[in-house]
Amino acid sequence: MRAVAEALMVAGAVIAVLAGIGLLRFSTPFARIQAAGKASPVALLLTSVGAAPLLGWAGAGYLVIAAAAMIVTLPVVAHLLLRAVHRSDDTGHLAIDDLAADEQGAAGTGDID
Repeated sequence: MRAVAEALMVAGAVIAVLAGIGLLRFSTPFARIQAAGKASPVALLLTSVGAAPLLGWAGAGYLVIAAAAMIVTLPVVAHLLLRAVHRSDDTGHLAIDDLAADEQGAAGTGDID
């Protein structure tokens, strides 16, 4: 059982390192946030599942709370970050910019935040 737990923790660490490389390699903020937002929960879950049997019930409980908090909050945080980047950065590299069209259409109605 210990070997499986260690293998899961190593797999989680590898995914986290790959996400870090993605943050450095990708050129746009959108791609960087996507790399971090998709790989981080997978890395945390793999590492948590691997570490839980080694930590006992109390440690596993803390890991479940941490994993649940990350899974619940990460989509909202990624969305807010991407929206802030979209509003503050040059989006000329986007082929289709639906958000800008929506914001321009809503600007006259007062529906935009």
